[in-house]
Amino acid sequence: MHLARYVRNVRPRWRWRLPILAAALTVLAGVPAIAVVAPAALPAPSFDGPVYSVAYRGDVVFVGGQFAAAVVAGRRMPRQHLAAFDARTGRLLDWAPPADGTVQALAVAGGTVYAATDSGLTGLDAGTGAASGFKHRVAGRVTTLAAGADRLYAGGRFSAVDGVKRGNLAAFTLAGGALDPAWTAGADDAVNGLAVDGPRVYLGGRFHRVNGSSALRLAAVDASTGALDRGFRPNPPAEILGVATEARPGERGGAAVAAAMGGQGGRAAGYSAAGAVRWQRVFDGDVQTVAILDGVTYLGGHFDAACTTTRNGAHGICTDGAAARVKLAAVDRSGRLLDWAPQANGIVGVRSLAAGAATGTVTAGGEFTTIGGIVQKRVAIFG
Repeated sequence: MHLARYVRNVRPRWRWRLPILAAALTVLAGVPAIAVVAPAALPAPSFDGPVYSVAYRGDVVFVGGQFAAAVVAGRRMPRQHLAAFDARTGRLLDWAPPADGTVQALAVAGGTVYAATDSGLTGLDAGTGAASGFKHRVAGRVTTLAAGADRLYAGGRFSAVDGVKRGNLAAFTLAGGALDPAWTAGADDAVNGLAVDGPRVYLGGRFHRVNGSSALRLAAVDASTGALDRGFRPNPPAEILGVATEARPGERGGAAVAAAMGGQGGRAAGYSAAGAVRWQRVFDGDVQTVAILDGVTYLGGHFDAACTTTRNGAHGICTDGAAARVKLAAVDRSGRLLDWAPQANGIVGVRSLAAGAATGTVTAGGEFTTIGGIVQKRVAIFG
């Protein structure tokens, strides 16, 4: 029996043994072992509106979006744009702070959940949901958040924070929650994705310049000062919609970078810490989000197929053959397309992906309503 079919049919109590089984089978086959989450969705709440962002804190998954309720066993539970559930059991948690508008992005640091809403930025206690005192007004919209290096970083399309001029990027100290006056990185157009890795903050978007210098769509800046890091020089062919990193000890910069892109059809690519292309995959629709877990890069978007080559034609249609990958796909470190194919549905599809190292799970959020033909609305967790 093919391993992917076995995974779909395996009984729940055996799921924890799947990484061991997969490793054993691949070693026996003479192929390097790689642990991929199962394509069948685990128990999780559904939601009555789009989910724009997901984030982990240990065993807990936080979700934000444009919903008014979670749905558990057919029962509606009020959740005003924010909710949380247990990644191991799927149980909806009592955490239910009301947001004052659609939640565009989430990040977690320590005991605080940071949310970007239509009106600005808010900090919430990860246990109780109570306001933490972190609150900032933004002239525009924050659409991506990332925490690291003792700071919270924000990107999007905005011109000021609390009346202080900022060009689509800002940083806040985690200790006091204040806008960091020393970190003044700015981009000349929208920033859609952020990822922090050690001394670097990677940013992707629609921009052509960062801090006044040429930096096309994907760049790195210093985590402490915001200065442009000229040691990272990629040249992506299309707008970047999401960014993720994977630690690569010994490499300058300490990470490999994966980027989700739009363009003709849609693309995803892996870059070295110097910005050299490691791999590239082409799809028939935008790749909108990316996450990395245990050496596997997971991709989500509104594509229906992965092209077998890097060529496509009008409207993104694959010209040299395609493999069905409806809204979700996965590749290994060399960019090889893996068999993982949960097959979500919808037009917009998957908007957000997050990986939970503590639980070995990957959570997807978006506008889908089924996974593999089974009803699972707008959030799905795989493990």
